[in-house]
Amino acid sequence: MDYQKFVDNIGAMACILSVEKIDTEKYGKIRIVAGNKSYIGSIENPAPGVSMLKDKFIPNSEYTDYLTRDLNFENYCFMSAVHRKCLHSYAHPDRMNIWFNMTFLPIGPDEGDLLHCLYVMEMNYEADAKRLSNIDSRSASIVLQIALTLSGTVNFKQSMNEVIYMIRDICEAEHCCILSMDTSERTCEVLCEAFSKESKLLPMETYVDDSFYEIAESWEKTISGSNCIIANSENDMQVVKKRNPVWYESLTTAGAKNIVLFPLKYHNSLLGYIWAINFNSEMALKIKETLELSTHILGIELGNNLLLNNLKVLSSKDMLTGVMNRNEMNNYIDSVTDNKNPSDIYNNRSVSVIFSDLNGLKTINDERGHSAGDALIKEAADVLMEFFDEKNIYRAGGDEFTIIVPDMSEEEMYIKMEEIKKAATKHKDLSFSLGGCFDKDIKNIKHALRIADKRMYEDKNKYYELHPEKKKR
Repeated sequence: MDYQKFVDNIGAMACILSVEKIDTEKYGKIRIVAGNKSYIGSIENPAPGVSMLKDKFIPNSEYTDYLTRDLNFENYCFMSAVHRKCLHSYAHPDRMNIWFNMTFLPIGPDEGDLLHCLYVMEMNYEADAKRLSNIDSRSASIVLQIALTLSGTVNFKQSMNEVIYMIRDICEAEHCCILSMDTSERTCEVLCEAFSKESKLLPMETYVDDSFYEIAESWEKTISGSNCIIANSENDMQVVKKRNPVWYESLTTAGAKNIVLFPLKYHNSLLGYIWAINFNSEMALKIKETLELSTHILGIELGNNLLLNNLKVLSSKDMLTGVMNRNEMNNYIDSVTDNKNPSDIYNNRSVSVIFSDLNGLKTINDERGHSAGDALIKEAADVLMEFFDEKNIYRAGGDEFTIIVPDMSEEEMYIKMEEIKKAATKHKDLSFSLGGCFDKDIKNIKHALRIADKRMYEDKNKYYELHPEKKKR
């Protein structure tokens, strides 16, 4: 068969690929036998955003002469050429800022263990929603169910738990997990996971420690520029071993025989990963098709949830000190004293309230500038956080801090106040005026706040009596 003549009659970018068949599960080298003019042009004159390892096309060259090895691409070639399947994929490899619309068609005749397929592709610089959604009815139903589960959810984590069980069922996997990553803090968190009933795999919390981020960080290189990695055979797992021996050892030691791993992104920012271990390898292509769209939705939902959490932090935290702000304090007080909707969590609970104010801040601001004053306020907050959780400390304004701790005894409150004053002596220019009040009923918190405020000013007056040289504010 004249493959060059055959491919020249195709208007879109197209080439003929040969696959060396070892058996029904294994293959050898994959070569580009012939390409039409437009396909060869995509190699020798690549589009913006596309880079080739070589820019001179030579017939019968291995495809890896031009592109980084991609297990997903190889699997499609193998399934088409060897198993005679007509396949389609619409994907965005991370190594290129381009969407590829790809079709794989088996062609003959067979030449012993050398089989062929036609590869036709189209490139788009932006995602085409119609093509993204062009999946079979079962996959579309699953993706829609995932989207509806996450849409407008009140309990995000609970909804994600429901989703991960859906995905485990799709993959018929022993274990599925979503791991979120904070790239600025270099930390990981298991967001949700699901196991099959007979699974003996350990929960991911067993492995996720302070050093696990480095393993998760290495997955980007393991995926090697593709949009995911699907290692569904021993041959594929050997590729994983070659690219990432540490992770391979961890996987196989834990009991993994195969794995599908997808990054979760939002506006090209990595938010985490989703994976399935010991999945049904016969469904690899269907899993890829379903997860490509599902992970797109999951990335958006993760990004939106992260954005909402950041907005909540901005609205509740004081950016200078890291403790809670006055708005959050008011919200907390309102929730405690709201008689229209009293909550059981506040029944039969006591509260300790401490008012804190810095001494001599005005002098420092006048003599050294407000940056020095801000530094002292930050230092004061750090001292308070030595004794209380940041969620119990509120910057009420300026250099004033309010500490509200439910169920702390009066004795412990006064001990803490003494410890704060002692700790302040270790810092230059740092001095606190403190006032505390304990009440057996947390719903009397407003009364406790007034008493603590009054006692704080009494303590401040004593300070200025002892230090008349200090200027009052």
